[in-house]
Amino acid sequence: MNIGTQDTTKHRIRFALGAMAALAALAAVLAGCSQGSPKGWQGYLEGDFVYVASPLSGRLDALSVAKGSRVPAGAPLFVLEHAAEDAARRQSGQQLQESKDQLSDLGKGSRPEELAALEARLGSARADAELSRLDLARQEALFKAGAIAASDYDHARLTHEANLRSVDECAAQLETARLGGRSDAVAAAQAAVRAASDAEAHAAWSVDQKTQVAPCAALVYDTLYRVGEFVSAGSPVVSLLPPQNIKVRFFVSEADIANVHAGDHVSVEVDGLPSPIDATVSYLSQDPEYTPPVLYNRDNRSKLVFMVEAKVPAAEAANLHPGQPVDVVPKAQ
Repeated sequence: MNIGTQDTTKHRIRFALGAMAALAALAAVLAGCSQGSPKGWQGYLEGDFVYVASPLSGRLDALSVAKGSRVPAGAPLFVLEHAAEDAARRQSGQQLQESKDQLSDLGKGSRPEELAALEARLGSARADAELSRLDLARQEALFKAGAIAASDYDHARLTHEANLRSVDECAAQLETARLGGRSDAVAAAQAAVRAASDAEAHAAWSVDQKTQVAPCAALVYDTLYRVGEFVSAGSPVVSLLPPQNIKVRFFVSEADIANVHAGDHVSVEVDGLPSPIDATVSYLSQDPEYTPPVLYNRDNRSKLVFMVEAKVPAAEAANLHPGQPVDVVPKAQ
């Protein structure tokens, strides 16, 4: 290689290096400008699921929904076996009726036949008292005339007094029989009625808890048991995703978090949708974290970010799915 060729090669290398340095400087300038301009954030859709369970255990007898279907509020979801609960409810109902009958019986007093017998005894006692009164009057006249001894007069007098006391006794018995049970007995019967009523309500609640319905209109996101399997108390059988429970979760850099506030409106771009969705910022995390691995890229790797959540209107969320990646752009306030 001659000297002229070597000089040309060196000149070309120096030119290439200079061009690369210029491009690097231009990239740095552009990067600095882009950092100061408004930009969007990366995120994904998240759902707050509603796990429907029964507080009681039992075999799954019926599953009324299928995974992926949509159900209105109040739609039946599943039924657990409830034969024992039905029997307990019938038993408690019978016990409640028994307690009510006992309370009613205490309020009625004695039976009509018993009252009639007491009234007859009272009438007989009054008749005896009247007869002894007449006999006492005759004996008193004879005693004053000296025709009978004092003992005969005393006998007539005491007999009449005894008959009067018998009348009082029969009248008191009749009045007591008409009054019914004593106040403490009535209070005890009333307490028994309340206890039986509470037992019946608990038994009815147990039966109702074996049948669960949708608390709101939602997507049946998953079914966790099959018919015939035993379900433990409190174990979810169906997971629901109401549209209003879908939210946007995105991550804002430490430099931008001061400009984001609860109530701000953002525009959410979702792949496959023709236009962005309006959402409202509802929550800002107070704790910074490192960028989640799913969002690693050359721009935000190893930077601190803050997790932010935004609510999506239920009408817009019907066709969204948790896990979808999104781009969030702030809207002018």
